[in-house]
Amino acid sequence: MYRDYIEPAWSGQQLLLIALLLVPALGAAVVALLPAARSRIAAVVFAAVTFVLSILPAVVRPAEFGWFDYGIAAGSPLIPWIDLDLPWVPSLGLEFHIGIDGVSYPLVVLTGLLTLLCCAYTKKKGLAALLLVLEVGVLGTFLALDLILFFLFFEVVLLPMYAVIAGWGGPNRRAAARKFVLYTLAGSVLLLLGVLLVVAEAGTGDLITLTGSPHLDRTTQCAVFVLLAVAFAVKAPLWPLHTWLPDAHTEAPTVGSVILAGVLLKMGTYGLIRVGLGVAPDGADWASPVLGILAVVAIIAGSLICLRQTELKRLIAYSSVGHMGFVLLGIATMSIAGIQAALLGNIAHGLITGLLFFLVGTIKDRAGTGSLNQLSGLRETAPRLAGLLGFAAIASLGLPGLAGFWGEAFAVIAAVDRGGPLWMTLAAVAAVGGALTAAYFLRLLRQVTHGPATPEVRSVSPAITRTEWLAWSPLILLTLAIGIAPALVLADTSQPLTTLLGIQP
Repeated sequence: MYRDYIEPAWSGQQLLLIALLLVPALGAAVVALLPAARSRIAAVVFAAVTFVLSILPAVVRPAEFGWFDYGIAAGSPLIPWIDLDLPWVPSLGLEFHIGIDGVSYPLVVLTGLLTLLCCAYTKKKGLAALLLVLEVGVLGTFLALDLILFFLFFEVVLLPMYAVIAGWGGPNRRAAARKFVLYTLAGSVLLLLGVLLVVAEAGTGDLITLTGSPHLDRTTQCAVFVLLAVAFAVKAPLWPLHTWLPDAHTEAPTVGSVILAGVLLKMGTYGLIRVGLGVAPDGADWASPVLGILAVVAIIAGSLICLRQTELKRLIAYSSVGHMGFVLLGIATMSIAGIQAALLGNIAHGLITGLLFFLVGTIKDRAGTGSLNQLSGLRETAPRLAGLLGFAAIASLGLPGLAGFWGEAFAVIAAVDRGGPLWMTLAAVAAVGGALTAAYFLRLLRQVTHGPATPEVRSVSPAITRTEWLAWSPLILLTLAIGIAPALVLADTSQPLTTLLGIQP
């Protein structure tokens, strides 16, 4: 039995899970209390410790868990590498249940890495403290194995992200922050309704118990999945619930955009996989054609909007709509290959779009404008910066050998494998969307890097600081590494996904 797998006393591995949440929380408090001169160093130290802790679960997990397969048959319980299950509110049957497995692990590491890079990049004390608070909420979401706990961590990020945008954003930051909050709150209401419906009908909110065996009838699953899917679609965000995203990215400070695109959006797609598919697989299967259609519409719509954009950060923001469309298409196929493509797409988008927002934020800050009409000739004045922008752009458009290729290509292949006129059509249209992605990124590079330098671009300093290299280099190297070895992300995903879907890989 699953419970026989857990040691009665706390182990060092279980303490590691607690430390993953406590260290950034303590760091936020320390940074807030320290003088501004010392707060940056403290933020980097706490973020670095958290990043190291995020890597350790793969090192200290029990030997029974191999790198590529657990060797457990379909329909068996979902067994995490490490988990901790404590009574929380016994009178209500609530538990503090957290754990980590091959599905959540890459996202935990990505969160630790991007938070560290952003803390090293920013010089603002309050902003660094809020980044650590955001890290607690995001990590808690990826670690939670109880639905009520998942909901609470999911909501922790709301106010800190509002403060990041409203406190350090652009001239229209307050309107953008309010729009972000209103959309997110609307999704939260639906998420809470879905969670409460599951707990009321199944008698438990434990994801280990709910995943892999039916606890809800088909009608209830359909209702639950609709509520959860819409809630997660707001966070992802998926078309047509994406309209808060461009404003938030345009007004947010650079590190705010990096965290928002790199990890906050992944809470939505991760929730759709972990909770939506895990709790209501029949509902997901029933809704999969609609999800596939919405995914393809998002891919095409995002690309067409990007072809018309004239503001640098808005263009990158809208590109996320298309990339998340490929992630949703992979999920909609309800296959191991499709969901693995979605997991790869999540990580690739976090790395590449995080790098893009670092770069375009730097360009906008140095040139004093984000208008494409005022930015050209960057390769003449800042050739290294132009070269890095070119690398990030071709990675984002899905060049083979870089991280962006695998998720999008295999989402299309998974749709083809699903078969039937609908899925073949969706695969073909998604492939056209991939070509449009290449078109708008090549247009971006032509406008920004080529041509005579504008007065705004001539003012751009060609030097790349040590801090900028520190923040950008890990993202560049990981984009290359995952492009060559996607198994870095997919290791140990077969068994959890097999359990989620109830099929053999």
